This record gives sequence, structure tokens and C-alpha cells, in this order.
Amino acid sequence: MPTPLISNLASTSLSTDIFGWRIPSSGKKKGVVPNIVDVGNEQSIDIASSMMSHMGIGRERRRFPGENPGKMFEVAVRDNLREQLHHSEASREWLVGRGASTKYFAQYVHLRAIEELMEKSPNRAELRATIGTDYMVTPDVTVSIPDTTGLIGNAPWLHAAISCKWTIRSDRVQNIRHEFNGLIRHRRGRQPHLITVTAEPLPSRIVAIARGTGELDAVYHVAYDALDQAVKSVGNDKQLADWEECVNLKRVLPYEQLAETLIRW
Repeated sequence: MPTPLISNLASTSLSTDIFGWRIPSSGKKKGVVPNIVDVGNEQSIDIASSMMSHMGIGRERRRFPGENPGKMFEVAVRDNLREQLHHSEASREWLVGRGASTKYFAQYVHLRAIEELMEKSPNRAELRATIGTDYMVTPDVTVSIPDTTGLIGNAPWLHAAISCKWTIRSDRVQNIRHEFNGLIRHRRGRQPHLITVTAEPLPSRIVAIARGTGELDAVYHVAYDALDQAVKSVGNDKQLADWEECVNLKRVLPYEQLAETLIRW
């Protein structure tokens, strides 16, 4: 087994503080439900409730309608990775941020030049319509490394682009593939790690992004062990089969492995 590169192993797990129970604002479900569920899907409720039980999160921990778990999730991932990488034994400076456009990173600074040229052009509306702007991607969390050569105007190198999905909805799965395909296609230089981090309880939704190769490296689940136990306890045949596929593909991994992977590669 490789020697761990994180000196503070207690920090490798994401805090469970973001998880909790809430009163659904829609649907027929009465009482409280986990704040990661699709209230219209009984398997989502059953698996998520079992996950909460395995994580030791009681129904007294309430989350409120005004809270934005997606935003809280992004901040939690950013802060946790920043802490882990800061405490790593790798002799490298790490920059971990949130909401930074890829045009500010070394592999993509040419996209900023294109944007500036379009803005200066008297025909910018026509240029935008012709060229488009879908190449401008703003990952939820970025991990970068300072450029020590000064050849790219001191722009840092994008080491990892992380899409944080508190939950996964079927109609939004392709957005991840589209954005990551753009990062692959438009880069100049080494491809960054392309990663999704999620707390989604339904394997049938996780496998929709985990299947295939090319667009992303892996999906990291922040409650992998709890989900594994929950699916085996209350999952139906469909969810069991999809979870088995996720595990066998080795494209869905425990979040605890993410920082080590970023350090080693």
C-alpha cells in the first residue's frame, strides 16, 4: 500500500454538518426527509434515510428551506481540499478556489484573448454568434499550481476542475459532460483532472454520469460507505444492479481518496 501523503488523516472526510432533515415543500411525503432526496422518488427517500442512519445523523438535525445546500457543498469541498493539500507532504504550492473561470488558467489563457478581441471588435455581436461562448467554463472548485516559468503571464496551471453536485438530476447530467468536453477540446497543454463530487443517493443517477470514458476521470461520493450499506439494505433490484456497475467500473470512488489522487498524479 502506498504511503499516505496527507499528514492529518482525520481531515480526509468531508464534514457531515451539511447533511440533515427537512420538511419537503412539495410532494405527498409527510414529515421530514433527508435534504438529499427527490421527494417524488420512494427509493431516493429510502436509500437516503438509510444513509443518514449509517452516518449517525438523527432527525433532530434540521436544515431549513432558505439554505442552499449546493452552495454549502461547494464551499465545504473547497475548504476540505484546501486543508488536506496544505497538510500534504508534497513539495508543491496548491491553490484551491471556487467560481474561477478557466480563462484565468495557463492552459486556457488564449480563450481570454479571444474574448478580449471580440469585445473590442465593432462586430462583436456577430462574432459571439459565430464563435459562441460555450467554451467559457467556470468549474465549481478549482485546484491549481503556480507557474514558475513566467512564460504564460504567471497564470497558474489548472490541476483539477471539480463539478460539485449535491444531488444529480437526470436532465442535468449532460451539462457535466458538455463542460468537461470543452475543457478537453480547448486546452493548450496538460489536461487537468476532471472530477465530479456528489452526495446523490440513487445509484441509477450516479451511473448515468459514471458510465463511459473520456469526459471525466471519476465520480467521488462523499458518503460512499454509507451509500454502499444503504443500497444493500433497502435498494431495489434496479438500484442494486446500478450500484454494482458503479463499483465494478471503478469510476465511483470514496471522496477520501480524492486529495491523495490529486497529489500523486
